[in-house]
Amino acid sequence: MRAFVLALTCLTAATPVAAWEFTPAPICTLFHQGADMAVMVTYDPGVREYAIHLSREGGWPDAGVFSMRFEGPRGLTISTTRHVIETGDTRTLTVRDRGFGNVLNGLHFNTRAVAVLGDLEVPVSLDGAAPAVEEFRNCPSDQLVEVRSSALVSKG
Repeated sequence: MRAFVLALTCLTAATPVAAWEFTPAPICTLFHQGADMAVMVTYDPGVREYAIHLSREGGWPDAGVFSMRFEGPRGLTISTTRHVIETGDTRTLTVRDRGFGNVLNGLHFNTRAVAVLGDLEVPVSLDGAAPAVEEFRNCPSDQLVEVRSSALVSKG
């Protein structure tokens, strides 16, 4: 996990604000470097698990509930208590789950996402996200599965 966080940190530090990008290998990955936060969504078919990794240079505070608010035509708020922040490196917050329909819909159909943890709110633009999200949904080699879980609960 530390190697993953280090690689993501290197990516976020060296990458200017760019478009949303999709890559199918080695696992399905959706990535965007925003002005204040990097967003990476992955699907690992080996463990049949989705993850969202949110990285910011200033780190994340300790708080019991993490929420993601999607603003736009199909706005919604999802939240969980099952988020993880590495104790040694607080720059990346991760949520893992077997179903990510609400997250993918939020990214695809809205204009902005706001990560909320405690009093901290970090926005990221969703301009141009829809085509990359669609590619992620259609990831090759039957990697994407439809499984429902309760880690992220919709409030919208």
